[in-house]
Amino acid sequence: MVRADVRSKVARAKKIVDRLGIALVYPLPGKKKTKKKNDPPSLWSELYPGVEMGWRWDEDADPRVAEVWHLREELARSGEVAYTKWFRGRATFFALPVFHALLGALAAAGDLFAGLPDEALTILDALRERSPQSTKELKASTGLRGREHERAFGRAMKALWARLLVVGVGEVDDGAFPSLAVAATEMMFEDLFRSRTRVPEERRRLLAEALPDGSAFDREFGRSFRAVYDAEKARTGKRARGRAVVRGSDHEEREEGPGLSMRDDAMLGGHEEGSPAPAVRRARRARRARRVP
Repeated sequence: MVRADVRSKVARAKKIVDRLGIALVYPLPGKKKTKKKNDPPSLWSELYPGVEMGWRWDEDADPRVAEVWHLREELARSGEVAYTKWFRGRATFFALPVFHALLGALAAAGDLFAGLPDEALTILDALRERSPQSTKELKASTGLRGREHERAFGRAMKALWARLLVVGVGEVDDGAFPSLAVAATEMMFEDLFRSRTRVPEERRRLLAEALPDGSAFDREFGRSFRAVYDAEKARTGKRARGRAVVRGSDHEEREEGPGLSMRDDAMLGGHEEGSPAPAVRRARRARRARRVP
């Protein structure tokens, strides 16, 4: 049974994630106390504002580092937010409405399953049979156990995390160290996954707020979007969702997908009358225009 003090901490952390939309667990290494505009937000920086985190795990380490790590596990287990390794393979939390909207934005680029490594498809099949599974169990159930399969397993999981096709739901004690419990998104958050092509306007707006133009999260979204787009193009021989226009090195417009306009359309949608999305889209493009000579 979860203690009252733990429940209180988890509730506070959930409020932080809901407010930010997307949050890392820890700040990026090397970041100083002074927060820059485009630094990714984190639970640590919100819980301990202005405190530089020491990247130490020995007996002299700040005990709050381990406390936040344990909080991460409890929050992921709650199912009230989505826990992934989406941002550069780092522990990342999503508010569920933002997670839903990001799924929809990636789905707008093409088939989320297109171009996945065979090992990733095998992992998904295993997780459809039973979710969650610990990393150790997953390697055993897919035949990807052992050093000879380490690279293939890592590459497969990286692709699944990037497309939000798997989520973490706590940890399992099945060895010397606790192992992350992994579930297929379509099993853990079935309703969100099934409705990924029908994302409400308000959730798209929350996603746009969580991905400030030019921020580290926005650039990561661009990489994820591009991976799905390229796989879809390779599968169908067609550009996904129309024409993309970007700027060349000579600052002349040329066709090369997916461009920033296409990504904005996928993120924001909202072409219906009265939607605020066009205004947000225009503002993002205006900011970019000011950065390009």
